Amino acid sequence: MNLNLNGKLLKHGIIQGGMGVGVSLSELAGNVAKEGCMGVISSVNIGYKESDFLKNPFEANMRALKYHIQRAKEISQGNGLIAVNIMVAVSHYAETVKCAIESGADAIISGAGLPLNLPEYVKDTKALYAPIVSSKKAAELLCKRFSKKYNSIPDFMVIEGSKAGGHLGFSNKELEDHTCQDNLTILSEVLETIKPYEEKFKRKINVFLGGGIFTGQDMATALKNGASGVQIGTRFIATKECDASETFKDVIVNAKESDIRIIKSPVGMPARAVFTPLLQNLEKGKTFFAKRCNNCLKACPKGDKIPYCISRALIEAVKGNREEGLFFCGENASRVSKIVTVKDLINEILVDCNNNLN
Repeated sequence: MNLNLNGKLLKHGIIQGGMGVGVSLSELAGNVAKEGCMGVISSVNIGYKESDFLKNPFEANMRALKYHIQRAKEISQGNGLIAVNIMVAVSHYAETVKCAIESGADAIISGAGLPLNLPEYVKDTKALYAPIVSSKKAAELLCKRFSKKYNSIPDFMVIEGSKAGGHLGFSNKELEDHTCQDNLTILSEVLETIKPYEEKFKRKINVFLGGGIFTGQDMATALKNGASGVQIGTRFIATKECDASETFKDVIVNAKESDIRIIKSPVGMPARAVFTPLLQNLEKGKTFFAKRCNNCLKACPKGDKIPYCISRALIEAVKGNREEGLFFCGENASRVSKIVTVKDLINEILVDCNNNLN
């Protein structure tokens, strides 16, 4: 399967989901691309290991972003594509997009809010751009704006359904009452919504379905229903090449179904994570106020208005601090049973997909 994403070729229709802080950096993204798929680096607080991160977070993040894109490209040996996931909610959004493009990213994938001005930063460059949506309403709003204001449409689009990990594009009520639209319904509605724009611009917007995609059979179902490919996140955490600590990988491998919860993130959105000691203590009313703030998210109320600093908690997780870390994961994390190589995982999914397509 060779996918043409507005001039850039992807051998296999698999996008490895962007996972931050620090879970998907150059090691994971580069190895995913090496197998002919799209490896995705997460930009959020990517410079957390830099010596000046606390003093100069912006400079540290831009330096690390450049380094990881270039290193991922080296690892990929010219195969696949390297994308950067940049949340709309981050401070310095425009600067981060521009830095990623200048550093050689093949694509910018953007969610956690609507990337209303993304085409502006990508125009006249070789980079592709893709919004993340969770409904036809979001897809329609973005296509309408991009078409009208920028005479442009997305190069591809990623749907994140309600079973995804991390921050979710659904309300707490929908998640609690299990009334979220299922993936295939959203896919069908989004495909219908983008048709007039594809006709107007005379090109296809490839749609990748994510959120709960676990097996090759899931991928085959998505393809049969009109998706060009899939986005998979959590399964890539349990790979040897994943940039997260061994502790993080073990937390995922050992998670039971009952350990996976919907939580309220300090930034006001619902999110899905493993119920580790940090969340248990927060439930008991304990607080972990930030000692210092690097102003990483625009929407964060900051200071003592929130019970803990999400940036610090995610960094502690990726470093391997089980007690104080926040471990984001998808709904199917309890089905992950062992750590494998990226190559073996991709092979397993592709073989299973092909068997279910024939």
